[in-house]
Amino acid sequence: MRVLHVITGLGVGGAEQQLRVLLRHLPADCDVVTLTNAGAVAEGIRADGTRVTDLGMAGNRDLAALPRLTRLIRAGRYDVVHTHLYRACLYGRLAARMAGVRAVVATEHSLGDSQMEGRPLNAGVRGLYLAGERLGRMTVAVSPAVGARLHRWGVPHQRIRVVPNGIEADRFRFDPAARARTRAQLGLPEEAFVVGGVGRLVPGKRFDVLLRAAAQLPRDVVVLLVGGGPEEPELRALAQRLGLADRVRFVGESTHEEDGAAQDAPDLPSLLSAMDVLGSPSPEEAFGLALVEGLASGLRVLYASCPAVEGLGAEQRTNASYCSSDPDSFAQVLYDLRGDVPPHRTAPASVRHYSITRSAEQLMGVYASVALGPTPEVTPR
Repeated sequence: MRVLHVITGLGVGGAEQQLRVLLRHLPADCDVVTLTNAGAVAEGIRADGTRVTDLGMAGNRDLAALPRLTRLIRAGRYDVVHTHLYRACLYGRLAARMAGVRAVVATEHSLGDSQMEGRPLNAGVRGLYLAGERLGRMTVAVSPAVGARLHRWGVPHQRIRVVPNGIEADRFRFDPAARARTRAQLGLPEEAFVVGGVGRLVPGKRFDVLLRAAAQLPRDVVVLLVGGGPEEPELRALAQRLGLADRVRFVGESTHEEDGAAQDAPDLPSLLSAMDVLGSPSPEEAFGLALVEGLASGLRVLYASCPAVEGLGAEQRTNASYCSSDPDSFAQVLYDLRGDVPPHRTAPASVRHYSITRSAEQLMGVYASVALGPTPEVTPR
């Protein structure tokens, strides 16, 4: 089976890195097209042996990209076109239909209750999304929560399949040597209690909560923020105002593995090993991939919203705790955890529920159903 993946960009991000990991486990002949920004993840995908084409799209309204993408799809004789992220879903679905490919799948990575990929949801965004959705055969939701949101928007149940994100759990196994090495690189004392945050530095992630919580805690508490984004200057200024300038480390974007990172920059597994707890104050998440990776590193994780954890049974939520998205609540829980750092860390068994191999198998089932079966009917609402 030949599959073309179309994604908006391939800079460092959760959906982008998820695609790279998925490609290593899909038993299909895959190519990738990025509409724009063939960045670090594109380099990694190429290094893994998958062809990546940069369409060079100039912006959201660069309509000249549509015929270029259509020609590429037609020439590739693909059985399935799989789109990822909002802009790629719009252009990719339309181009696939114009090229004569009806087996079109889209993965919805980042649909919240009030935003999608950082853009506020309004009637225009919803209307355009639903118009594009009808050009495909199936929409994959990364969690039951996203599936329910899609249905509330108007996507029929029969056109939704839940295939959770997956990880290569062994890649994130706690490594004491990496912990010591990474702490030394970042100037973190071994006795420091390191509170981590991983994700795009955007307002919706609420990393300001971690800074305000740390300001209430003893000076051995250090915040380690992994990610880049437009809110970084504001977060740096907040750290300065709170007197935390020497207790916060901004390490920028980090790939999942060494081959995609700068030589002097630790990869994400090493950074997770350097942490003592991972916090996610975001009140609105589509999945919570960073927290699953943290659990795979044996970290204790605190979350205000995490469908990945919430989808597990209560007895499976080892090392994961809900915490209201406010500084006082985070400060109290972190203070209680500060004196209880285990010398060795192991991942809970529940992490295996989110194996990338399992996710790839489920996705191949989706491909088979859309390639061989009729387009599910759209039931009027």
